[in-house]
Amino acid sequence: MRSNLLKGTVLAMALALAGAAQAAAPLKRAVDLPPSADLAYELHAQQRGIALKGDATIAWRAGAGNYDVNVEARVQLLGKLTEYRSHGTVDSFGLAPAEFYEKRYRKDATTTVFDRAAKAINLTEAKTPYAMQGGEQDRASVTWQLASVARAAGEAKFKPGSEWSFVVASRRDTEPWTFKVVKREKIQTAMGELDTVLVTREPRAGKSEGVDVWLAPGQEWYPVKLRFRDSDRETIEQTVTKITKK
Repeated sequence: MRSNLLKGTVLAMALALAGAAQAAAPLKRAVDLPPSADLAYELHAQQRGIALKGDATIAWRAGAGNYDVNVEARVQLLGKLTEYRSHGTVDSFGLAPAEFYEKRYRKDATTTVFDRAAKAINLTEAKTPYAMQGGEQDRASVTWQLASVARAAGEAKFKPGSEWSFVVASRRDTEPWTFKVVKREKIQTAMGELDTVLVTREPRAGKSEGVDVWLAPGQEWYPVKLRFRDSDRETIEQTVTKITKK
């Protein structure tokens, strides 16, 4: 009987802690969305030890409380490597995705639905929906959420050593992505030398993916260089060649 009582107490404590975590208010952030633009990039990739070259494009649209972003990356011989599409609105947390489409090379396309009426995120490879707290991003929107937060914060707050965290939904789960502002850095591009702020997201324990983003304050804080990396020697790096404002 004492054993059952102890188990019940432990279970009640666990449920209380889970409820407290679930009820914790997500962080609302001031955002200033970059102007609509088409960005073109040159791309260099390492896939299973093979060096590949190609190009990438990002079509970013923002206005009237809405946003839309389309991302494509292509390499020679293989064709389209990745395609991401995200669209939604803007709320007190920043970008508020409604739907995220993802297609990777040799993988089936998936669609993640952010059901705001039901306060749930329907993940393609998860058995149950994720309870939406507010502020969640997807793999296409998170870069632009970061840029929007940086524009609103300004260089005085978005400075080396500062950290900025967002919850990002993927095919099967959601996880916090914490970006750390590393340093100011000048990079060479087809547009000439650009002054940038390097922001890095290191993979969490048990995860393999890392992300590096170079935001350019003098270019509306657009992401002028991105690097996606994992522990399997696979990287995709893209550097801007042209920015066309819309």
